[in-house]
Amino acid sequence: MKSDKVKPSPVLPPGKRFDAKPDTKLYESEVTALVRKMLEDPSIKEDQEWAWQRWRSGDNAIRSD
Repeated sequence: MKSDKVKPSPVLPPGKRFDAKPDTKLYESEVTALVRKMLEDPSIKEDQEWAWQRWRSGDNAIRSD
């Protein structure tokens, strides 16, 4: 993989807290609530969408790099 194609990870300010409360209408774990809340941050959402697309591409993405 070429390093110019790798996106830098989002940098959050020290002490950043995500106020994640599980959804009371559904069964939702604290971890799922935290992930859902983290994805509301635009930089994290963009980073994870890029990673997901790369993962879904499988070996084809790695061979093309």
